[in-house]
Amino acid sequence: MSDAISFLKPRADVLARRAQIVADLTDLLPPECLVHEARELVPFETDAFVSYRRLPLAVALPRSTAEVSAVMRYCHRYSIPVVPRGAGTSLSGGAIPQEDAVVLGLSKMNRILEIDLPNRVAVVQAGVTNLNISESVSADGFFYAPDPSSQLACTIGGNIGMNSGGAHCLKYGVTTNNLLGVRMVLVDGTVIELGGKALDAAGYDLLGLVCGHEGQLGIVTEATVRLIAKPEGARPVLFGFEASEEAGACVADVIAAGIIPVAIEFMDKPAIEICEAFAHAGYPLDVGALLIVEVEGSEAEMDASLKDIVEIARRHGVKTVRECQSATEAALIWKGRKSAFGATGRIADYICMDGTVPLSQLSHVLKRTAEIIDHYGLRVANVFHAGDGNMHPLILFNANDPEDAARAEAAGNDILKLCVDAGGCLTGEHGVGIEKRDLMRHQYSETDLAQQMAARAAFDPGWLLNPSKVFPLEGRPAA
Repeated sequence: MSDAISFLKPRADVLARRAQIVADLTDLLPPECLVHEARELVPFETDAFVSYRRLPLAVALPRSTAEVSAVMRYCHRYSIPVVPRGAGTSLSGGAIPQEDAVVLGLSKMNRILEIDLPNRVAVVQAGVTNLNISESVSADGFFYAPDPSSQLACTIGGNIGMNSGGAHCLKYGVTTNNLLGVRMVLVDGTVIELGGKALDAAGYDLLGLVCGHEGQLGIVTEATVRLIAKPEGARPVLFGFEASEEAGACVADVIAAGIIPVAIEFMDKPAIEICEAFAHAGYPLDVGALLIVEVEGSEAEMDASLKDIVEIARRHGVKTVRECQSATEAALIWKGRKSAFGATGRIADYICMDGTVPLSQLSHVLKRTAEIIDHYGLRVANVFHAGDGNMHPLILFNANDPEDAARAEAAGNDILKLCVDAGGCLTGEHGVGIEKRDLMRHQYSETDLAQQMAARAAFDPGWLLNPSKVFPLEGRPAA
């Protein structure tokens, strides 16, 4: 499996100058901000897409925008590739380095710079964890909406790079809907400001282009994010169905009815059993599929919304409807869902896919996913953001068996193609990275890809930033 996805050939001239590059970086950064010994580089050789790994040339860990700028200016001068890295939780290989690259990690830039409650914004460094933003304003009745399952560890810089989502983004949107501004260092070290505290900025929407750029347009060092007032109340409810197709059809009808809960999460039977064994959340074990539907507002608003949702669910043969009765029970329900990836890792190796489909196609795609998995003789646990059609099939396999691993990767590619063919797209929140790079031609025409690469090259003509990612290696413009 480790040879299935190729990387760009390392630049021989850069490798030959490694000792001098390390010496020069030592002049730019204090000792604690530079990693270059082989054994110390190992933790940076991969991210959460662990099937692939490469040792970087060195790792720079700057503490400020000025230090980021100095490193970028130096690397640009000598044509040294740079791979940005947040917390390394990328599931698409977005932070995997290459041998001729300097990894630029932002973990030391972890301060919240300003909390501006009158304007409902926070200004944070890129290394601040997602959850830390909400925790910093919780006592004042606010929160930061995007909530990836890895929010305990993932950082806001990585969230911006991949346009991350989360369970509660059905109502509140993903990162791009909650991002107001960034400070960003360009490939040559120039520092620019995009957006700010205002709800809209003049000029081209370059901020929209930057959110989801996967570290290929620059290095985001600071972000201004939107804060949202906490709702009066919130209530998750469990809906159990006989089969996945029924649960998928129910989701489509809830949204079609104009009902927008704060979250609709899906688990099939394998995922239910895995998460229940780990979290003891009280999930029903006698159903084939489970929806976690959370509504919010006043008691009257929540009752009214749930009444309509229950009526729709009954039309699809719902077997179980279970409302949480306490804050502790609600926390357990979400603990089970947010622990799904880690809990699955206790029982098998897996790869996590990230395709998005129109809700009207959800039942069809779930059925075809099961058929694809059966064809390859594998197992799958489906757990995903059903409200916006962002699917996360966890394909189980044995990483010590190369044939099993190859089958898992082939099955994943077929599922992603299925998502595109159903009218969806290759990624909802994990990004393209290396995982989906060679599938980009299944989604886009050569003309579409050329236009995207032209926009990328406007920021980075030499293709020095995260160069092996996102776009197929063949057909790129000459750097």
